[in-house]
Amino acid sequence: MPYLYRELKPRPPALPAAARATHSSGKTYKELKQECLRRGVLFEDPDFPACNSSLFFSEKPPIPFIWKRPTDIVKDPKFILGGATRTDICQGDLGDCWLLAAIASLTLNEKTLARVVPLDQNFGPDYAGIFHFQFWQHNEWLDVVIDDRLPTFKGRLVFLHSAEHNEFWSALLEKAYAKLNGSYEALKGGSTIEAMEDFTGGVAEMYEVKKAPDNFYEILEKAMKRRSMVGCSIDTNSAAESEAKTPFGLIKGHAYSVTGIDEVSYWGRQVQLIRIRNPWGQVEWNGPWSDNSPEWRSVTPSDQRRLSQAALDDGEFWMKFEDFKVHFDKVEICNLTPDALEDSSAHKWEVTIHQGSWVRGSTAGGCRNFLETFWTNPQIKLHLTEKDDGQDDCTFIAALMQKDRRKLKKLGAEMLTIGYSIYESPGRDGHLSKDFFRYHPSKARSKTYINLREVSNRFKLPPGDYVLVPTTFEPHQEADFCLRIFSEKKAITEDLDENVAIDLPEPLNPTPSPQETEEEKQFRALFEQISGKDMEIDAEELEYVLNAVLKKTKNIKFQNLSLISCRNIISLMDTSGNGKLEFSEFQVFWEKMKKWINIFLQFDFDKSGSMSSYELRSALKAAGYQLNNYLLQLIVLRYSDEQFQIEFDDFLNCLIRLENASRVFQALSVKNKEFINLNIGE
Repeated sequence: MPYLYRELKPRPPALPAAARATHSSGKTYKELKQECLRRGVLFEDPDFPACNSSLFFSEKPPIPFIWKRPTDIVKDPKFILGGATRTDICQGDLGDCWLLAAIASLTLNEKTLARVVPLDQNFGPDYAGIFHFQFWQHNEWLDVVIDDRLPTFKGRLVFLHSAEHNEFWSALLEKAYAKLNGSYEALKGGSTIEAMEDFTGGVAEMYEVKKAPDNFYEILEKAMKRRSMVGCSIDTNSAAESEAKTPFGLIKGHAYSVTGIDEVSYWGRQVQLIRIRNPWGQVEWNGPWSDNSPEWRSVTPSDQRRLSQAALDDGEFWMKFEDFKVHFDKVEICNLTPDALEDSSAHKWEVTIHQGSWVRGSTAGGCRNFLETFWTNPQIKLHLTEKDDGQDDCTFIAALMQKDRRKLKKLGAEMLTIGYSIYESPGRDGHLSKDFFRYHPSKARSKTYINLREVSNRFKLPPGDYVLVPTTFEPHQEADFCLRIFSEKKAITEDLDENVAIDLPEPLNPTPSPQETEEEKQFRALFEQISGKDMEIDAEELEYVLNAVLKKTKNIKFQNLSLISCRNIISLMDTSGNGKLEFSEFQVFWEKMKKWINIFLQFDFDKSGSMSSYELRSALKAAGYQLNNYLLQLIVLRYSDEQFQIEFDDFLNCLIRLENASRVFQALSVKNKEFINLNIGE
């Protein structure tokens, strides 16, 4: 069940200096370390204990792992030995090559590395068995504290390790990232760009190599110069091909990192080369320009030194760029700023961030293929007011991220297929209705719906107002999301989450008419029969009266009204406070009831006697209640069934509670109308 967000205003991007402590004790890394030093003990992390639950959630360890501290593994452990480099990343027995490829790219940028891996940590005199790392998560920098107990087998690290056996920064970084996501097993399988964003807070762009622009080499060259993080991979056609080795020594379905791009003089002409690293630390390309290929004999020693060319089985290799385009299928680039790699100039980018939820039955409407529910998704209004310098359009990037799916793997969660559509705004405020989307095509949309953590695309649109609708592909799928809008010029964004408003007619005061209608005569007769001489009925008697009358109503199908509903009705209508209804009070309520029945029938499209919870927003608006997403989500959770249907009895209870709450509001003149959820969320 996703968290129900109440935040209506976009937030500015977070700064890494303001990393939030995440330890359950509420203490910072420094406080925890000082406490251990004072007590003379080594830190043991209760949030991520040295036990099987921190390793796997779906299976038992295949071998008996023993958790050991670096000081128990080697005599002279070092946090970083000779600088943190890409050769410090060697994959162990965990399918997290995507993470390791990102770590290898991280080592190419000293400033970014120092942010994620604080370098003032060591195994020196102030060693206390505690380390910390910083990661970006959904517009927030988090400081993750761990102890240094690592899983081993026969005295060797089981997972990520350095080529130098006494260097431990990379293994500890992997543990911190495993803690962030719940376990080591949660790191199995993923996209390199996911970790790249968690290391930088940057914005991702993905290229299909076979469809890449003609200046793709220049794009990658510019990315490397800007210290962007770059990964690449080869597609598989089936699960059986995963990690299959090609005749050229490349691994399908495997995450590689791009660590360099350059040109070299070869027989009087310039050849474009690209350097790739396999996080396994071995298994390399064996074609032209590989480590021991004859091409290098025709390259000057100075060029070989410039390119750091060495015939080592370390997983890193050069290859001709044309061969790269033939053999690789995808390239992922994480830009530390969203500047277009096709553009020669840098820009200052404006960033706004929205947090939201897709909740079954209320705001999880699915993509445009599901028109009946699509309109119920969250809607974000985008005001593009300033053109790009020297251009007629406004450039922006929309990056939609689903949150915490990796952490929720242990509960069976998988990455959902997500995307978004962008529409020209009709110029009115408030949540756009189903009819708007029925008759208006989108102006832009994400290139595809895909089951990645984030979908990101760059757009150019004329100045104006637009509405962005983030969705899952299928309806009824729940998740929290984070939407980031990067714009070259200032763009104003706001949630089209309607303000809470109540617009009810003045309460009726029935005036005695000279002649009763036939309906009133029948009610009075039944009322007198049930109530007796005092002409008042309690909840049980009201239940009998209403069910007897409603059963004769041919145009509505429903189960009997419940006793709870009748008690709520008396609570709403009883002016004397004696827990009973007089006939005049009953008459007033019946007029309300007829109006509510008509509204219910209007939205019971299939005449089944129940209403889709996705129609509740419109039905409540017709009854005089305008609610925001947060309140709507609460009501749907309270009153809908597993098939997202709302029976008339529940609809009636909802309206009674809303009217009761509105009366309290009017009586107290409370300014903040969102207090209503105190009544309806019970």
